[in-house]
Amino acid sequence: MKKVVFYLLFVLSIFSISFNTNQLTEENPLKLYLPEDLKVELWAESPMLYNPTNMDTDSKGRIWVTEGVNYRNFNNDSTQFFHQNNGDRIVILTDTDQDGKADKSQVFVQDKDLVAPLGIAVLGKEIFVSCAPYLLKYTDTDGDDKPDKKEIFLKGFGGFDHDHSLHSVVAGPDGNLHFSVGNAGPHNVTDRAGFTLRSGSLYTGGTPYNKENKGNQVSDDGKVWVGGLQLRIKPDGTGLKVMGHNFRNSYETYVDGNGDMWQNDNDDQVVTCRVSWLAEGGNAGYFSEDGTRFWNADQRPNQDMFTAHWHQDDPGAMPAGDNSGAGSPTGMLRNEGDGLGQKYRGMVLSADAGRNVLFAYNPKITQSGYDLKGGKSIFLSSNPSDDPAYEWNNKNFLENKTKWFRPSDMLIGTDGALYVADWYDAVVGGHQMKDKNSYGRIYRISPKNKQQKNPIIDFNSVENQVLAFKNPAINVCYQAYKKLLENNEIEPIIKLTTDMNPFVKARAIWLLAAMGEKGRNIVNSKLKAGTESERIVAFRALRQNVDKNALQNLIKKATIDPSAFVRREAILALQDFDFSTKENLIKLFAAKIPQNDKFYLNAIKLALDGKEDDFYEKNAQFLESKFELLFTLHPKNSVKYFEKIAQNANENLAKRQKAMTAIGFINSKEAVNAMFAIKASKDLKISEMANYWLSFRSTNTWQELHDWSDAKEELAKQNMLTKMLNLKEKVLNVNIAFQDRKSAATQLTKNPIGSQILLELLTKNSLSADISEVVTPLLLNNNDVSIKYQAKNILGNLVATFNEKEITSSTGNAINGKEIFTNNCSSCHKIGEEGKNIGPELTKIHEKLDKTGLYEALFYPSSSIVFGFENYTIKTKNGNTYFGFIISENEKSITIKDLADNKTTILQSQIVSKIKDKKSIMPSVQSLDFQADQLKDLLEYLAKNK
Repeated sequence: MKKVVFYLLFVLSIFSISFNTNQLTEENPLKLYLPEDLKVELWAESPMLYNPTNMDTDSKGRIWVTEGVNYRNFNNDSTQFFHQNNGDRIVILTDTDQDGKADKSQVFVQDKDLVAPLGIAVLGKEIFVSCAPYLLKYTDTDGDDKPDKKEIFLKGFGGFDHDHSLHSVVAGPDGNLHFSVGNAGPHNVTDRAGFTLRSGSLYTGGTPYNKENKGNQVSDDGKVWVGGLQLRIKPDGTGLKVMGHNFRNSYETYVDGNGDMWQNDNDDQVVTCRVSWLAEGGNAGYFSEDGTRFWNADQRPNQDMFTAHWHQDDPGAMPAGDNSGAGSPTGMLRNEGDGLGQKYRGMVLSADAGRNVLFAYNPKITQSGYDLKGGKSIFLSSNPSDDPAYEWNNKNFLENKTKWFRPSDMLIGTDGALYVADWYDAVVGGHQMKDKNSYGRIYRISPKNKQQKNPIIDFNSVENQVLAFKNPAINVCYQAYKKLLENNEIEPIIKLTTDMNPFVKARAIWLLAAMGEKGRNIVNSKLKAGTESERIVAFRALRQNVDKNALQNLIKKATIDPSAFVRREAILALQDFDFSTKENLIKLFAAKIPQNDKFYLNAIKLALDGKEDDFYEKNAQFLESKFELLFTLHPKNSVKYFEKIAQNANENLAKRQKAMTAIGFINSKEAVNAMFAIKASKDLKISEMANYWLSFRSTNTWQELHDWSDAKEELAKQNMLTKMLNLKEKVLNVNIAFQDRKSAATQLTKNPIGSQILLELLTKNSLSADISEVVTPLLLNNNDVSIKYQAKNILGNLVATFNEKEITSSTGNAINGKEIFTNNCSSCHKIGEEGKNIGPELTKIHEKLDKTGLYEALFYPSSSIVFGFENYTIKTKNGNTYFGFIISENEKSITIKDLADNKTTILQSQIVSKIKDKKSIMPSVQSLDFQADQLKDLLEYLAKNK
């Protein structure tokens, strides 16, 4: 979860609030900043709990905590924690005297199967714990706060001892269980009805256990699900369904009373974390469509990182929502109660452990989705003003306790207060724990001058069940849902449909839909004459509780609903119908597409479910009048239409390029031929873009659709490889005259492929001493920056004697430093508009590392290699060797990128070995032959660039 820095404006407009600060303890003077009308109190801390990863509350108002003391023991000193050998724990914390501070801690269970569990849901006697590879269910039958039964509810999740794994269960208003899982796959999970889900990607790493993974896996529903997932399942373990996919690591998804899903996701060190409303079926766009390529392999010319990172320009990708910048997003929450004050009702909170904040959003329905960008603030922070730095590797950082606030989860208690779990460490735990004592805290946020207490909740009468149903603690509300559904007394629930709290009203609609014909009739009346929000919930609830005939009638009526949101919900419901039934209905919905509404367009694509060609064949003229929809669908038989647009000089450039993108996502020979035809365009911008698509697709989905050997560039490359291999043989043949071998070796150093061959031979000590003496200086001073830096890392005498304290405490010349950066670093790194995106971007590196941290990063680049920039050495059957970063991998090929930004695709069938190097491909400062003053100047520039 290492990130670079991103600048994000500190705004407080959404609730028109000001901040106050609270000094919580004399021993630990950490201050937290929050709205002026609220107070924060330290509710619990170690030794009552350690390293909290997730929380839930029960009907008694107690807070249950999953501990992650055993988190990544492979990366930490496992002897320092006192209960490591017996597994991690689940503890129950109680405020027995209701004074606003926990005073009792008890262990519910300590289990060797619990290795850093990431989620807990307390659903009465059943306690669900998320700990890959298992979703466990403990049952406390007799209520003595000890498990009487343990079972594996689901198994097969990837990500053992990994934070990109299985996350917490949330009970939805529909009576189902909802949960997410990150991209540390593969996930191969079978529900209790026999349905098997398969999801994967090329992502490996993060832990020693996450070794094998692959994309393009097909589930029993015939679909390819990719990476991280949002899942729904019935309480009996059947009906497993994917609600969204292609996440990196959505740490937790909150499902509110309307049935809306809210999540965040972290990025790949490129300041592109997101907070999103997840529409059903959403493709979040982290990987390629089949999971065989990372986002950076697909980044197109002139695409900004946020757009590329979440594939926002690709057909079918869901809108990514708010870019929260650099960070490490964790828990999600929507406040459905009034315990904090009515103005905070409906507030969406996103915890960011990397940024030491809780971001707040005031979402608004916009067309067929939600807009998060118009109302955003920082609700809680350990910094007096917004600090966009996500620091994790800085010697002085250990002393900066304002950065130790690491919110890992949030919940609304039965008292309506907000509780925030704090991992409390100098770093986010994904790397290592700096806090050698192991620690943890929980804070309680409530209104000033108001003492809130946990209500007495029981489920012994309908009246009490209704009160519990209205409680803002959603998993307590779920227990009341089950009781009320069992009793089937409908009148008290009807009354709740007029409640002042819209979330209570929405949950009542869900419950009524499950209470038989009378309840569904009430919900039907809401669908006919309710507000937009009521109609949305009513349709969702009826969809899950009526037969297909009734549902089809509801969908037909929805075609004339004025709300685009309601219509989109109806479109999604068409997924379960055959094409002949839904074709005309889809056309009716497609006639009313709101402008620039990707949620609506994506819903139509989901509804067609592979029948795009049939739909286009029957409705070509109609679809060609709706360019954005046809782009989203991009059926195979639309190639000629898109080619015509791309070739039309009278069309605007953006539309022509988008037409080419559509062709680029059509996997057919016709698409390849069309792109070659477009490449012949006299319009240079169009021709260059077509050349990009041909080059890009020739390595993946178009690889077998065309004989690429007819491309001159490819032939030239292969011929050069043959020539270089012949020279290699000459160099290695000691029976040949030295001068001939020397000449051959010298020729090899003048070619990138030949130089790679020599570097491999030198690494293996396969060259004779006399030839090594010839090629070493030629490689160390090679004109190819990739070769030069690799040679210096492998061959150079990298000993440099500098006084670290003197260098880091001195003031250098930033102007000279910029020139040094341009001459030595910009070929791989980017600051602002200068440089290349080969290595990590350094635009905001000064907000992440101080001079000491920068000094260490320059001297020891291998000590902390950024995920995604690990160097690989790949050897092929033809004797060649490649060095670089893997940016794409599937069953047929691997694409590797070197420091000169050269991308090479290698067939899997030709690979002899693929080894991840422990040493960074990036050069250390020693290899750059800097003088002390040059190093001072470079540090000054990096530390102060704007």
